[in-house]
Amino acid sequence: DVERFVALFEDAALRMDAASQLLWEQFLSFYQKEGETRFDLDQEDPCQFMNRIFRQPALKGYVVNLDEREFKVVESALKWICEDDPYSPNNFALQLVTSSGEHVTHSVRLLPGREVLYQSDETIFPGPPRWLSETEIQPRYLIPKDVIDSLEGVEFLRKIGASLPQSLRKRVTDLDLYPRLKMKIEQGLTAAETEHLVIDVRALEKQERREEKRIKDEWELVEQKPVKGKQLLRFAREALYPVPSLLAEMGLTYDEKLDAFKSRITKLFPEKFSEWAKNLPESVVTQMDGKLLTLLADPVTAAIRFEVVNQDIDWFDLRIVIDVEGVTLSNAQIRSLVAARGGYVRMDDGGWMRLEIKLDADQRDAVTRLGLDPFDLTGETHRMHALQLADPKAAEVFDPKAWKRIKDRARDIQLEVKAPVPKGLNATLRPYQVDGFRFLAYLATNRFGGLLADDMGLGKTIQSITYLLWLREEEAKERGGMDNVAPSLVVCPKSVIDVWQSETEKFAPELRVKVLRTRDDLHIPTIESEVDMFVLNYAQLRLCGEELAKIKWLTAILDEGQQIKNPDSKAAKAARDLNCQNRLVLTGTPIENRLMDMWSLMAFAMPGVLGSRAYFKKRFDKRKDPGAQSRLASRLRPFLLRRTKLQVAKDLPPRTEEEVFAEMEGVQDELYKAELKRIQKALLGFESDEAVKKNSFAILQGLMRLRQICCHPGLIDPKFLKDESAKMNALFYLLDQLREEGHKVLVFSQFVSMLDIIKARLEVESRPFHYLTGQTKDRKGVIESFQTTKDASVFMLSLKAGGAGLNLTSASYVILYDPWWNPAVENQAIDRTHRIGQKNKVIAYRLLTRETVEEKIRILQHQKTQLVTNVLGDEGFATSLAMDDLAFILGTAPLVDEDDMHAEMKPAKKSKKKSILDDATQADAAAKKATKKAAKKAKDLGEK
Repeated sequence: DVERFVALFEDAALRMDAASQLLWEQFLSFYQKEGETRFDLDQEDPCQFMNRIFRQPALKGYVVNLDEREFKVVESALKWICEDDPYSPNNFALQLVTSSGEHVTHSVRLLPGREVLYQSDETIFPGPPRWLSETEIQPRYLIPKDVIDSLEGVEFLRKIGASLPQSLRKRVTDLDLYPRLKMKIEQGLTAAETEHLVIDVRALEKQERREEKRIKDEWELVEQKPVKGKQLLRFAREALYPVPSLLAEMGLTYDEKLDAFKSRITKLFPEKFSEWAKNLPESVVTQMDGKLLTLLADPVTAAIRFEVVNQDIDWFDLRIVIDVEGVTLSNAQIRSLVAARGGYVRMDDGGWMRLEIKLDADQRDAVTRLGLDPFDLTGETHRMHALQLADPKAAEVFDPKAWKRIKDRARDIQLEVKAPVPKGLNATLRPYQVDGFRFLAYLATNRFGGLLADDMGLGKTIQSITYLLWLREEEAKERGGMDNVAPSLVVCPKSVIDVWQSETEKFAPELRVKVLRTRDDLHIPTIESEVDMFVLNYAQLRLCGEELAKIKWLTAILDEGQQIKNPDSKAAKAARDLNCQNRLVLTGTPIENRLMDMWSLMAFAMPGVLGSRAYFKKRFDKRKDPGAQSRLASRLRPFLLRRTKLQVAKDLPPRTEEEVFAEMEGVQDELYKAELKRIQKALLGFESDEAVKKNSFAILQGLMRLRQICCHPGLIDPKFLKDESAKMNALFYLLDQLREEGHKVLVFSQFVSMLDIIKARLEVESRPFHYLTGQTKDRKGVIESFQTTKDASVFMLSLKAGGAGLNLTSASYVILYDPWWNPAVENQAIDRTHRIGQKNKVIAYRLLTRETVEEKIRILQHQKTQLVTNVLGDEGFATSLAMDDLAFILGTAPLVDEDDMHAEMKPAKKSKKKSILDDATQADAAAKKATKKAAKKAKDLGEK
């Protein structure tokens, strides 16, 4: 039976709860060792096994006797008492009693272990230490009086916790032993050996009546003074119990040659020993040589002050000077103490010393706000901008003359710029966005560069567009007209180029926007005379850096500026080489993550403000320096603005939705065009809505394939799984940003196979994620895990399985990977997190592939929003499509605006390739026919 159970267990076919599995594994370990299923309790090992079982709280009630009666583990302990035996005057009796003093009358079973247990029938008792070799213990033992009436006998009773018999109590005196550690630093036996801490460990009695020495793991008697008459001394040893663990904490081991314990002196020894020695129990007496005593001495104190050693127009070179108090030290010793940053330094006499910078609360606050380190006393200068020094608290650490010079220069800086929102802006800014715009205006007014590092989704783009409008107007006032204003440059990832163009055209139509599409667009005279905003991506910045550097820009904006976090990259170098009056970096990545990256961003935005690269790396990129992060934040405070969603929650709408476009290339683009051509050809063969209806399945299948290719070419054929997907790259770009900001995110797709592709990449990149589809059995467990995890996790859900009935309020970002026909279904998906209990504002991103059926479906959703309701259901929208709708989606005709059927038709988008229609006449005829059919369809749906 056991072998059968073993096989079932190894095959995971034996189902059991956690406690049962624990019991089974305990039994199996015994069985595999002994090869027996019977427990002979006269043997040591079975008794030890039972001890382990009974000490497991989880196994309470799982062990029964043959009558199915449960063994009960009680808290009341058994104990031994030593008493006179009335029937045997020459003997003492050792009697086992209960906690209430009742005599035990029958034998018990001893179960040895770390904590000894005793079994009496179905009751398991804790009890006294073991002193017999056998496991069957009798309740009463007779011991000759002359054996007990001795120092050894009294010690034996103490060890087993037995009380003294009445006749001995008057003759026994209780004394305490205490540990003494005699410590010194000793050179090794040879010159090549390192120093060691050597400790002689003794146990002493206050009146020196007993002395023991610790040798290895035992205490050995060195001396005990004789006593008068029949007096017996009993020594309490409780104070000695911590000694083994104390020696282990310092890594001390016994050395027979030294006849003492030793530990090697390392770089970490001073701090470790100091902490250890200060926390020794009060009962431990220590004796130390002079070298060790220096580790317990108070630190040497010093005061600091700042000197201004050089001054430029806006910049001051500072040096920190130190004055040591109460002790004479050489310059070399002071430098060593400072370099140790409060740590111990070995001095010439073999002792140790440490330095403490003496700063009161105001001075410490002043140094911190300046972003300086009081231990940075190398004599090197720190270049600081007047604005960084303008904090009034900085006066605490400057001499009056230097502070006056700083204050006079800082007075010229406009710390608050109440710039009006430009009239040419076709948008209403939220209060926090107005503040962000004015921060950018403050930077420009003072000729500063800076960073706008708001959380993703807070509108860094619209704040920047507002800033560009305002800056252009201000510059026109100074230069006598708009014609004299230089253009501005926007560098951004390729995926958001169209966002910059469309949002600028929408919110600031007076700004002339030009996107660098081809090399011909980089015509310098045209840019300087006809363009207000020139937009390009980082690859183009890298490739066209020399030409771009020839243009004088009003301002240069780097969107997603972390793209230049590597200062040695070509893009970063090209950005630094730009000739621009103002410089701005937009990034959603907080400065806390990688400090060295910030140097590269500021080297573009505000060159010199963080010093040279070597200076920065030395002072701010120290992973072991916990203060580096806060010092950097202080240095950046005048030039950086960051708001999180929580900080501006009152200004945010309940829900924000944004569209993110991806543009296909390569294999994905070729597959899409081939499939589109095939479906377009089929559609041209249909003459009526009735024909469309009859062939709806084939049409919808074709549309499905197009949408799958937009998601990933691998969805239509696994052989394309390794090919690029523009939308998947856009998804992981978003996920990277959200992960940097510590946000949870929901990712919805109607294609489970697409979720599997995303899941595979998340696994390769070791990112935390959760996964839920219609096949998920433990939905509740998956949801609870996501809700409670603290990681910036990704939760992938199929649209149908996760679109309704779930509460996922721990996420505040939603990504809809592919558009669904019915927008109501998408809204349900977003509502998984935008619901009661959501403390944060929700931002939803719709991923769309540019110039594909996805973009057309989205436009169609907007146009037919009054006709599409939940009544249609998931597939209702798709199956209600008429021929004109399909013609629009597939690009064989433009869309008719149903709000105004007599409005002018929107012009069809020109294609570089030949149209699938034979000529323009056919296109015009199809458009007119689509208009007529659309009017009838609108009327019919309106009546329904």
